[in-house]
Amino acid sequence: MKEVLLALVAGLIVGIIFKFMKLPLPAPPVFSAVVGVFGVYFGGVVAGWMVKFFQG
Repeated sequence: MKEVLLALVAGLIVGIIFKFMKLPLPAPPVFSAVVGVFGVYFGGVVAGWMVKFFQG
């Protein structure tokens, strides 16, 4: 959980800095892109579960 909070804080700081410097945000501006990244991660997790399940 600590890693998640640190990543969130780092992301907030970077977002604030980029906004004050009037630069484009270094992140996908569309919610569907964020959902896609989550899907890739979750797919990897499910694949790991499947390997463990079928190995016994």
